[in-house]
Amino acid sequence: MYKRIFVAVDGSDTSRRAFDAALELAKAMDATLQPYYVIENTPMYFEAPGYDPSILRNQMIAQGKELAAEMNQVIRERGLSGEMVSGEAASFDDVPTLLLHAARAFNADLIVMGTHGRRGFQRLILGSVAERCVRQSTRPVLLIPTAAGTQSAET
Repeated sequence: MYKRIFVAVDGSDTSRRAFDAALELAKAMDATLQPYYVIENTPMYFEAPGYDPSILRNQMIAQGKELAAEMNQVIRERGLSGEMVSGEAASFDDVPTLLLHAARAFNADLIVMGTHGRRGFQRLILGSVAERCVRQSTRPVLLIPTAAGTQSAET
């Protein structure tokens, strides 16, 4: 059914669960898997002496390289095709747009994303990349909640 699966990753436990779910789907459907990592170039809203935004950017690039090595190895070990790609967003608000453009460029049949499940004031203030992707996507989106796989056998 799905032959090209796109999964958003950021190194968090939630995105690792999304990667694992996408990996299982790709294996079951003999699909190509493309993990995608976003480097956020967060704008500086205030003048701060000595602040160097390149430090954070360089840390994000290094994290992306580590994730790529790890995830590409897992993809190969599972006998799947695909590899991680990264892109840069000018701000947090640009992340959903970047993800959707990347999924379209990959010609994804399915987008897989983790979601933190924020509610109320937190969601209002922080927004949700996953929610915005679901609302704007022309492709199916599978959301993996942060609590996926953490429920006990008693529930």
